[in-house]
Amino acid sequence: MISKSTIDQVYETARVEEVIGDFVSLKKSGSNFKGLSPFTDERTPSFMVSPVKQIWKDFSSGKGGNVVAFLMEHEHFTYPEAIKYLAKKYQIEIEETEQTDEQKEQANERESLYLVSEFAQEYYQNILWDSEPGKAVGLSYFKERGFTEETIRHFGLGYGLDEWDAFTTHALEKGYQLDYLEKTGLTIVKDDPRNPGIKRKFDRFKGRVLFPIHSLSGRVLGFGGRILGNDKKAAKYLNSPESEIYHKSKVLYGIYYAKQAIAKEDNCYLVEGYTDVIQMYQRGIHNVVASSGTALTPDQIRIINRLTRNITVLFDGDAAGLRASLRGVDLILEQGMNVRICT
Repeated sequence: MISKSTIDQVYETARVEEVIGDFVSLKKSGSNFKGLSPFTDERTPSFMVSPVKQIWKDFSSGKGGNVVAFLMEHEHFTYPEAIKYLAKKYQIEIEETEQTDEQKEQANERESLYLVSEFAQEYYQNILWDSEPGKAVGLSYFKERGFTEETIRHFGLGYGLDEWDAFTTHALEKGYQLDYLEKTGLTIVKDDPRNPGIKRKFDRFKGRVLFPIHSLSGRVLGFGGRILGNDKKAAKYLNSPESEIYHKSKVLYGIYYAKQAIAKEDNCYLVEGYTDVIQMYQRGIHNVVASSGTALTPDQIRIINRLTRNITVLFDGDAAGLRASLRGVDLILEQGMNVRICT
């Protein structure tokens, strides 16, 4: 459990306007700040933040509270998760009292899925940099795309060994439960037709370079993987399946890295894929995100709408890209936003 002294220090240090400003585009309104509600689909700002009182109030939904309450509502954090997020943001060292075995067992499933995903991101990143196959295949691919080592590390890119169960075996050895590996989609579990009652385990991202997908607050939700081999039967790109923490229609690739630049520039560049985001970011254009393997959705547009009302669409110039652009424009205009298309 987190010590009371740590919790007190977090409350004393955290600024509600700074924390909420990472998720919502706020504009000065007298002594307060105002922005569009992150909880409802509104066009007239009714979301208020008071730096003096250190509280927020969303008049469209009736929700309100302090900085911790916002994170619990918006990011669906538990109370300890919200405290840890703020401690990390403000570089506060967390003191914890010893947990009983019972308390450890009560860690909720959602947090377990986050922990498994974060472990996987670190594992795949280490494979990329520290293993011979990772350097020879994965790292070479990224460098051929023009990515610098700094950029590769910044986005936490990784590589999955071209072995059936290298990641799964390592995760199980480290004490991670197969149930959570399967629920995140990192491991595929099937019955062995030759041995009834025996489960066969496979790594979903075998032989692929990996792009971690983050939430607005920076937690790892899932992965996109690109195959590098010559297997024509395998999909070129493969995403994590839907899970308790990952819903691809509600996520934008790169939003964690782009959110502050989007609010500052008052514009968001919307591109098609992971590498498009990374290439633009490396060239100094940081206010860029991608819909990543899914047609643009109203939920994705609402995420951008919290930060800016201006979107510039940069999809591929082929027929498929143009069709996607036109579909996206209609959705963007429906939400009262300004849109430009760059071809």
